[in-house]
Amino acid sequence: MTLSEAVTDGTACTLVDYASIQDDPLIRQAIGVLEERLFKRGASLTSPAAVREYLRLKLAGEALEVFAAVFLDSQHCVIAYEPMFRGTIDGAAVYPRAVVKRAIEHNCAAVVFAHNHPSGSTEPSQADKAITTRLKSALELVDVRVLDHFIIGDGIPFSFAESGLL
Repeated sequence: MTLSEAVTDGTACTLVDYASIQDDPLIRQAIGVLEERLFKRGASLTSPAAVREYLRLKLAGEALEVFAAVFLDSQHCVIAYEPMFRGTIDGAAVYPRAVVKRAIEHNCAAVVFAHNHPSGSTEPSQADKAITTRLKSALELVDVRVLDHFIIGDGIPFSFAESGLL
């Protein structure tokens, strides 16, 4: 399938090749630079803007919804970034039990969540709000703090923390 396809009425339409966005060497290099800055031992998340941009680069090109977590130690140093659940064009099933399990395996003290909306809208749905509340409650039981949850779409990512939803 090429990027330009004829639609049934004969007009040409350009499709975005989302898979190739993260295959682009320049984007891979940008992600690598951000990972190096964020994930080097001793680097803590003192800049929400850097985290936002890193998550934006990681998730903006995904054609389907992806729910990811950044696991942090007690000094907010990055332990790991993991895309945890993949879904469809308008949703992903997120299982708190699996998130708690990974948090314990990483021995983390805090976590930042992010997911993309392939539609481009960064407004949180009721399901987004509900799963964030469930995850926060589940992780509190094992002394892991949820610092933020970003929704990546067109424009500036939505922050649950900055919006007072966390």
